[in-house]
Amino acid sequence: MMNARDLLRSRPEGLCCPKAGFFIDPTRPVERALITHGHADHARAGHGAVLATRETLDIMALRYGPDFAGSVQEVNLGETITLDGIRVTCHPAGHVLGSAQIAVEADGMRIVASGDYKRAADPTCAPFETVPCDVFITEATFALPVFTHPDAAREIERLLTSLQQFPERTHVVGAYGLGKAQRVIALLRAAGYRKPIYLHGALEKLCHYYEGAGVALGPLRPATVEEKDAAPPAGAIVIAPPSAIDDRWSRRFADPLACFASGWMRIRQRARQRGVELPLIISDHADWPELTQTIQETGAGEVWVTHGREEALVRWCELNGIIAQPLHIAGYEDEAE
Repeated sequence: MMNARDLLRSRPEGLCCPKAGFFIDPTRPVERALITHGHADHARAGHGAVLATRETLDIMALRYGPDFAGSVQEVNLGETITLDGIRVTCHPAGHVLGSAQIAVEADGMRIVASGDYKRAADPTCAPFETVPCDVFITEATFALPVFTHPDAAREIERLLTSLQQFPERTHVVGAYGLGKAQRVIALLRAAGYRKPIYLHGALEKLCHYYEGAGVALGPLRPATVEEKDAAPPAGAIVIAPPSAIDDRWSRRFADPLACFASGWMRIRQRARQRGVELPLIISDHADWPELTQTIQETGAGEVWVTHGREEALVRWCELNGIIAQPLHIAGYEDEAE
């Protein structure tokens, strides 16, 4: 069997497959990049060639323009391709639309790089798929036992209850533009909310892309319009980037009530620091129980931990008889979650 570090190794640019000359989610421009999903800390412009799912390629083009890479190659979820003798397969990660885990195989060794992932149900993307492997490379954004995410539908019910209690106030929900905003909207629809939902201009393009990809979001309206009769009425829901909820932009609405959908809302101090009145603990990342469950289900004898609370998860692995190490790759952000 091939040694794992001959198949994938950590380099300053990110995870590298030296035999095939590609990187997974590199943090700086490289000749050949395999991209797990469209968030900006994983999907950067300027690579010579990019391989990703169709949705991730489309999202990169929306964000960076059509010439974001020298060339692109589409790969379907579940499809295996061979790059210089190395087999590469994309599996659903359940993070956002088009997100993928990347399995890399050669000479009896299989390594799975999770990218960002979650196990919770999400109507806007394909569900996470556990992939048996020898080495599992896992994210660790919420890798502390304190992080146990509640049911997202329950958090949406809290939002709808607030709307009933304060019908005179416009509820401005901060949500990251790719994935979180669309998930919040879809969860509202699943909870029976049928009224128009108003969008900050920065979210419109990606929401329209999701709809074109078959994700039903219901009636959407621009939040910023010149005509007074088209503006969000009191008691409406406005979805905006997190930076806008405590900005002058939000003050145009009727007595705005600041909400924020994020796994970080588990930490009350973060909510207070941002002036959030209604923190909604809705995360697109695995929580502590899901991280440890996934490691066990993969059957991996070795785990590499990256971008997040690496040390705690490494220690858990060691206590459970699993070889583990942190990768300490710089360049991945978690604040936008």
